[in-house]
Amino acid sequence: MTKKRTLTGYRPTGKLHLGHWFGNLQNMLRLQHEYDAYYFIADWHALTSDWQDPSRIRQYSEEMVLDWCAAGLDPDVCTIYRQSDVPEVAELTLYFTMVTPMSWLERVPSYKEQREQVTDKDLGNVGFFLYPLLQAADITIVRADAVPVGEDQLPHLELTREIVRRFNNTYGDYLVEPQAIVPKEGARVPGTDGRKMSKSYGNAIFISDTPDEITAKVRAMLTDPARKLKTDPGDPDICPLHQIHKLVSPDPGDIAQWDACCRAAECGCVAHKTKMAEDLVSYLAGFRAKRAELAAKPGYAWEVLEAGAERVRPVTHEVVEKCRELVGVEPKA
Repeated sequence: MTKKRTLTGYRPTGKLHLGHWFGNLQNMLRLQHEYDAYYFIADWHALTSDWQDPSRIRQYSEEMVLDWCAAGLDPDVCTIYRQSDVPEVAELTLYFTMVTPMSWLERVPSYKEQREQVTDKDLGNVGFFLYPLLQAADITIVRADAVPVGEDQLPHLELTREIVRRFNNTYGDYLVEPQAIVPKEGARVPGTDGRKMSKSYGNAIFISDTPDEITAKVRAMLTDPARKLKTDPGDPDICPLHQIHKLVSPDPGDIAQWDACCRAAECGCVAHKTKMAEDLVSYLAGFRAKRAELAAKPGYAWEVLEAGAERVRPVTHEVVEKCRELVGVEPKA
């Protein structure tokens, strides 16, 4: 029986953090064995926001491959490639610009959020506005059946589905309308300031951070804002520290004890931060060791990307050739 195909990707705009780890990466590890899995480095997407200074995109692309493989993605099982190595994505994006109303792009929640909250970059460019179309092309160029996404990315995927429906209704029923795979747990990981964890917000704990860096960030974390004193009862349900600790603690019973003592004001946030930092450092120890091993192999990441590009190109070539035919563009000789 032929496996269904799944796809997801990340922008190489910095290191991976716990939000990536629990929001999508753990799902990717599982899905690589259940699906025909395609995972890509979205370097063109990175350009939409970092166009003024793209100097580190290549470095971050290499580091992301190392992070993925150290976390457990197997390039012999899944297809790992770089977006810019698949030029057909750009052509399909162009075709999507013809069928997509501007109003569809203007209503995307993450577009408005980023424009309002990211003040250190110029996001007024057309490339950033067209981000959802490029994302739709990424998905459909490999005919992905399902896409693992966090809850915050559901509007983007729904937009892709709308674009696919409009394309198919206009030119012929060919492109696959992708379905969402949403992780049941860990889809939204809070940052150190209580907001969603994000590189853009400066509130991220990176999975490649050293133990000292992890400890320092955990010590500075926001806890229940209503708990001013140790003698004040707290609410673990709204405490970012507690939410992350539940994900990394090896002992559910320990978490239950911290929950109870916080609510009863029988323990302080400082002690809880110390314990959480210890558990998080221990949780990531195996990953750090594997990543160091892979990083010691010269050119490893680029070999993975080259092999992945060779595997994905026959698929993308077939799709774009069919789309040329459907939209009335003469196929290449």
